[in-house]
Amino acid sequence: MFEGIEFLNKEFFWLLLALPLAVLWYVIKNKKQTAELKISSLKGFKITNSWLPKLRPVLFVLRLVALALLITALARPQSVDVSTKTKTTRGIDIVMAIDVSASMLAKDLSPNRLEALKEVASDFIKGRPNDRIGLVEYAGESYTKTPITSDKAIVLRSLKSIRYNTVIEGGTAIGMGLATSVNRLKDSKAKSKIIILLTDGVNNSGFIDPKIASELAVEYGIKVYTIGLGTNGMALSPIRVLPNGDFQYGRIQVEIDETLLKEIADVTGGKYFRATNNKKLEEIYSEINKLEKTEIEEFKFYNYEEKYRSLVLLASLLLLIELLLRYTVFRSFV
Repeated sequence: MFEGIEFLNKEFFWLLLALPLAVLWYVIKNKKQTAELKISSLKGFKITNSWLPKLRPVLFVLRLVALALLITALARPQSVDVSTKTKTTRGIDIVMAIDVSASMLAKDLSPNRLEALKEVASDFIKGRPNDRIGLVEYAGESYTKTPITSDKAIVLRSLKSIRYNTVIEGGTAIGMGLATSVNRLKDSKAKSKIIILLTDGVNNSGFIDPKIASELAVEYGIKVYTIGLGTNGMALSPIRVLPNGDFQYGRIQVEIDETLLKEIADVTGGKYFRATNNKKLEEIYSEINKLEKTEIEEFKFYNYEEKYRSLVLLASLLLLIELLLRYTVFRSFV
């Protein structure tokens, strides 16, 4: 009955405690409200069974209900219609630079580094509904997989399709991957621009020095978060391609140029992370998600509609009925 209703003056409900007292008073005084006549015999009187005396308590019930309605009306019931409007006041443009070299097929993360990254990155993208995101792939060279866009469905499809291939030149060109990412963001009008650069190796290819790419990022006000992906020690990694096209795996030492990645992050105002397993990778993306928050301004509009009038009218109607019955039908009994 009162779903969606709020009461402005709830303290008036304390008056409802008077109703049980009124009922008690009525029960105690009920017998004294009708005159009594004691006679020795009813012989000579015509006896009729009337239902009116039995219905007399209806008058009290009507008054009691009317009083309860008036108390509820005093509590000021209101229906509240809330409409919300949100406004994004600070958008973020993000480019995720992903290493797709053969070493990303290493199985120190489950099922391998690349697939583990795609799963975590997918959740990260879904959690950024108000930002624009782009994808860059790099190995020995780099290219834009998806320009920055607010269409998350396109980004997620592109991310899902990323896999190791022999089209891109082999190697790990960190400087090339970073420079391509900077190129995607340099003309962005967003108030915050970031690159999440992930690699599992050392810079051993490409014609752009990572330090020069870092300086470009600084010039365009781009912050770079770097992630070194791979366990400490040995990892089961591809060592050669078999005649049937499959990889032969062997245990090799994990090499990540952490010094370079830390330097890139420090120079651009970002942060370096090391992901040695699936859980750590999830925690890293979760931390970046917290560090780079989009500011959203929310406006709420409240429309109040008073509901006490109908209660007062109903209480008045019940009191009117009670008075009419008292001085007409029940006139001989009250």
